[in-house]
Amino acid sequence: MSMLVSDIWRVGIISAPISQVAQQSALEQASIHWLEAADSMCFLADPFGLWRDNRLYVFVEAYDYRTRHGHIEVYVFDRHLELLDQRAILKEPWHLSYPYVFEDGGEIWMLPEGYKSGRLSLYRAVDFPWRWQRVEEFAFPAAAIDASLYRNAKGYWIFYTPPAPKQARTSALMLAHADTLLGHWENVSPQPIHIDRGGARMGGTPFESGDQLVLPTQDCADSYGGALTLLSLPVAQLQRPTFQTLGHLTAPASARRYSDGLHTLSAVGDEFTLIDTKRLVKGSPKRIAIDIGRALRKSR
Repeated sequence: MSMLVSDIWRVGIISAPISQVAQQSALEQASIHWLEAADSMCFLADPFGLWRDNRLYVFVEAYDYRTRHGHIEVYVFDRHLELLDQRAILKEPWHLSYPYVFEDGGEIWMLPEGYKSGRLSLYRAVDFPWRWQRVEEFAFPAAAIDASLYRNAKGYWIFYTPPAPKQARTSALMLAHADTLLGHWENVSPQPIHIDRGGARMGGTPFESGDQLVLPTQDCADSYGGALTLLSLPVAQLQRPTFQTLGHLTAPASARRYSDGLHTLSAVGDEFTLIDTKRLVKGSPKRIAIDIGRALRKSR
């Protein structure tokens, strides 16, 4: 994004299962509870969540244009979506986003995107949801972008986008498999299993529909995070995946000013679905001043 245009994202909570929301007509009719950053130079994006102990925990990327750095925050709600707490819970020297949270083996884990660190890191909750510890024994074959986990009887699968070459970051999909979460991870193919700027980079939680696995992927054909393309593949063919396009989702009209993009669709059990939508802010004097100041500092 140029210094003349800023993406400003916000997060929405829908009280309906993902299988229902994953239809444009249902998304248009849904009642959406919106979260927005408090500062105009910040945004919230990439929502993932858990329902636990009668609380909804929504994990998001919190990004600040002044630092060009993101960290992970959690928002805690009761069943009526009244906000109970909000805190930053994970910061690293590198940018963090896409906080993919899940439960496994009686513990809670997170796979945030942090490819500039040179690796995909797995974190374990040591005091959920406030404190997280990196699991050093977790080893993955790439510094995966937007890693999205799926589990079945045949093991653990992670769909992700490779960090290189640069053009692959919005157009390539890889798949890795392991027998256990901390086991030996291997790509099912040395090459991307799908290449399409209009729908390859992951944008949410995989979910089952009959014998099919549905993947929300980002449509970046016209702009980054412009919409979502739903891909499907037979669950039985994960080792040799072939895809069909199941549908296409754009930001609902109810998003109003934030209808310029949609790039996350994630499930929280069978009760909630999380989305994010964006608006493009053009010619922000504050943003232009920040970018000019950064450029001048780099030139010294």
